[in-house]
Amino acid sequence: MPRRMLTPHKSVFSYSRPPKWLNGPITMNSARCGYRVFSANSSAVCMELAKKITERLGVELGKAVVYQETNGETRVEIKESVRGQDIFIIQTIPRDVNTAIMELLIMAYALKTSCAKNIIGVIPYFPYSKQSKMRKRGSIVCKLLASMLSNAGKYIITMDLHQKEIQGFFNFPVDNLRASPFLLQYIQEEIQDYRNAVIVAKSPDAAKRAQSYAERLRLGLAVIHGEAQCAELDMADGRHSPPTVKNTTVHPGLGIPSKRQPPFPGIELPMMIAKEKPPISVVGDVGGRIAIIVDDIIDEVESFVAAAEILKERGAYKILVMATHGILSADAPHLIEDSSIDEVVVTNTVPHEVQKLQCSKIKTVDISLILSEAIRRIHNGESMSYLFRNITMDD
Repeated sequence: MPRRMLTPHKSVFSYSRPPKWLNGPITMNSARCGYRVFSANSSAVCMELAKKITERLGVELGKAVVYQETNGETRVEIKESVRGQDIFIIQTIPRDVNTAIMELLIMAYALKTSCAKNIIGVIPYFPYSKQSKMRKRGSIVCKLLASMLSNAGKYIITMDLHQKEIQGFFNFPVDNLRASPFLLQYIQEEIQDYRNAVIVAKSPDAAKRAQSYAERLRLGLAVIHGEAQCAELDMADGRHSPPTVKNTTVHPGLGIPSKRQPPFPGIELPMMIAKEKPPISVVGDVGGRIAIIVDDIIDEVESFVAAAEILKERGAYKILVMATHGILSADAPHLIEDSSIDEVVVTNTVPHEVQKLQCSKIKTVDISLILSEAIRRIHNGESMSYLFRNITMDD
C-alpha cells in the first residue's frame, strides 16, 4: 500500500517523491506487527513531527497523556497495552529543554514498567550537545544526559549531533542520521541559479561541513575568518596551590601541636599567549554570487547576522543560511528579519512555528521521511547502512 504524503505548505519544503538516495515505499504496518509510536511532548506544536512520522508509517499515534501538574511535576499515563512490543518515543525539544527531558525519561520508565519489549528514543535534536567538552571547573552535561538515557532505553535515533563523538557517551547503539541530503535537494530544486552559488563557513570550525556541501554540489567554498574571542586571563589560576601553611598546627580540641612539612614550592611555567582578534577576512570569492552559509545549529544568530553583513560588503547579492536544527532562541526571529539574510532554511527537528510567525524568512524542510524509514528498519531488523550511503567519516 503506498505511503501517504503530506500536503506541502508554502513555507515547508515537503517531498512529492523520496530523495534519490532513499528510494522505495515505506511498507504499511499496524500495532499487530509488534511496535507502537508515542510522542513524549505535551505540546500540540511539538507533536507535529510525530504525527507526520506516523502518517508515513501508516500507524496511529500511541495513546498517552503527558501533562504538568500544578506543582510543576510531570505526569505520564499510558492509555493502551504495550506488553511485548517495540516502543518508539519521539521527543522534539521545545524551548523548555529540561521539561522535555523529564517527559522523555518518565514516559520511558512508564513504558518499561508496562512490560514493553524494547524502548527506542527518537530524539532528532539531542539537547545539551554543545556541552560535550570539559570546561574549566565545569562538567560534561551531555555525558550525564547520555547516562540517564542509557538507563531508560536500549537505542537512540538522532540527527546531526553537534559532535559525532557524543555517540561514545552511550553504552548502547546510537544512529546519527544526516539531514544534509534533504538540504542539498532543497538547494537544487528551490534555489534558482544555484550553480552561481558559493558555500560559506562562517568560521574555520565550520569549514569541514561547508566543504562537504561544496564537494557534493560541485560549488566553490569560502571561509570567514576573524573576530576570534580573546582568552580571558585568570589571575587565580592555581599556581600557588596548595596555600602555604605554618610548620606547626594545633589539632582542634586537643591542643596538641603537630609538625607539617611546608608544601613543595610552585614552578613557574610558560604562560599561553592570549589570542588577539585578527582582522576580518573572507577566504574565497563571493562577489556577484549567492552565498549559502551552512551549519548544524542556529540558536543565537548574532554571528550569522555579522557574517551576512560581511558577505554583502564583499559583493554577494543573495545570502542564505541553512542548518539542521533551528532553535532560534531569544530575539533571533526579529534579528533575522532586520538583517541582510534573505532566507533561513532549517528542518523540523525542533519545533519553530512561533518563530516563523515572527519572521517571514524562515523556511522548513521536512525530514520525517528518513525518521520513518529508520523506525521501520529497526523494527524489522533490517540494515541501517542504506541510510548512510555516501556518508564519509568527515561528514
